[in-house]
Amino acid sequence: MLATLENVDPSKLAEAKTLKDSMNLAIQYNLEKTMNSSDLNEDEDIAVNINETVVMISISDKMLFNSGSYRISSKADNILQKLADVINSEESIDVMVEGHTDSRSINTEKIQDNWDLSVLRATSVVRKLQHKYNVDPAKLIASGRSSYQPLVENNTSENRSKNRRTRIILMPNIDKFFALMEAN
Repeated sequence: MLATLENVDPSKLAEAKTLKDSMNLAIQYNLEKTMNSSDLNEDEDIAVNINETVVMISISDKMLFNSGSYRISSKADNILQKLADVINSEESIDVMVEGHTDSRSINTEKIQDNWDLSVLRATSVVRKLQHKYNVDPAKLIASGRSSYQPLVENNTSENRSKNRRTRIILMPNIDKFFALMEAN
């Protein structure tokens, strides 16, 4: 952790008041280093945040899906491989994949509304992580939020684009965490 903190922005490090703050900064730094690459625009395509005991990775829909679709595009392979590497490297986490949409209605032969689309997108990511990247399915949860947790108002095409995202939430599995602690 100390070696990692040497690489953290000194202004962010100065804001860390507790050991927990420092640990969160180290985790966030390592995740951002793993998840971000030169082909991603960090501010628009992916965001990593730590809130208490969970790590939230938000990925824009343009990185994963075509508009109105729940089929994962081939350009998602790089980011999903990196995500799987993070998940597979830590035994004591569970992963919730949340689909989010904008407020524009959708109704197709296979998709009834934004609820369907958000859940189908989450399920597509979960299946890809399980089948292509060997993530243990017992660690995975698929959920949809439809358009009911927007980041910004859905009043412009730019804002709607920000609201269409998949959020990956890495959560500690308390039972596995305590088992690891006892083993050490």
